[in-house]
Amino acid sequence: MVTFRPTQPGRLADVPGFDRGIGGAESNVACTLARAGHSARWIGRVGDDGFGEYLTREIAHCGVDTSAVRRDGERPTGIYFRTAGDRATDAHEVAYYRAGSAASAMSPANVDTDALRSARIVHLSGITAALSEDCLALMRELTVPRTGRPLVSFDVNHRPGLWRTPEDARVLLELARGADLVFVGDDEAAAAWGVTDDPDAIRAALPQPRTLVVKQGATGATVFHEDLRVSVPALTVEVVAAVGAGDAFAAGFLSATLRELPAAQRLKHGHLWAAAALTVPGDMAEPPGRAHADHLAALPDEEWGTLRLGPGWTRTGAKEDRGTPCPSEAEELGGTTS
Repeated sequence: MVTFRPTQPGRLADVPGFDRGIGGAESNVACTLARAGHSARWIGRVGDDGFGEYLTREIAHCGVDTSAVRRDGERPTGIYFRTAGDRATDAHEVAYYRAGSAASAMSPANVDTDALRSARIVHLSGITAALSEDCLALMRELTVPRTGRPLVSFDVNHRPGLWRTPEDARVLLELARGADLVFVGDDEAAAAWGVTDDPDAIRAALPQPRTLVVKQGATGATVFHEDLRVSVPALTVEVVAAVGAGDAFAAGFLSATLRELPAAQRLKHGHLWAAAALTVPGDMAEPPGRAHADHLAALPDEEWGTLRLGPGWTRTGAKEDRGTPCPSEAEELGGTTS
């Protein structure tokens, strides 16, 4: 989707103007990985309109391969407007205009599955499953265990407003059980599946994925990888806006996974990349340079716990090896769009 963020604080009814940007969990992850120097491909559908052209162009400018994106001449590109701040607060407003959008028409019949099969990791979002029956069918097709498939990463991304009833959201548990790597917030597991927010209880409800990452908000995160259980506390961050932090966390963890780093390092990179998103006003942030992030992730536990990160912290090492920067503040990773 195209996202419109107010140029100044206030209610949607009162703000006079908006800045335009890229919106969507999977494209956020793909762009962030590409900006960090990974090869990423974004697969989805946009309208054959100006907004679709804008999205495809801007995502490509981030260094993402958009050759498998399809233009839909009958359906529009989805858009949404939001106020600044955290989606979880009552003060935050979001207005979605994506009913009947091009993305909602994705299905197993019109998505380039060959492009997906060539990836090392395919990253999916539970948001896509809520858009239509065809989208749900696509998610089910992509999470069916198959010999030789890429590693399937699934971010639960439970959005209560997208599901007609709480019971409908239980399909996210079905999809998660078919993935190899799952990201879920402890609050999401409680709301969508009625599971206690204890990470061990969530693992008991979701034993199938080889890797399960339970995000615990300000507490930190816990990863279960085969027989390993590792927890890493969250960082202290001067938050500018909390939108996009979950996508950044996933991108940081996936980057470390592609580099085959140890489990604790994967969590730390997730925290660091999330901190980059938390300290900017938009949905996406420039990830920290690899050497800088590796240095911070290698700190002893006591030093990790003393880190304080604020706006501009990623500028350290800004000239390190990176991918193409996005103008709007593909073989290793594929994804579908919501």
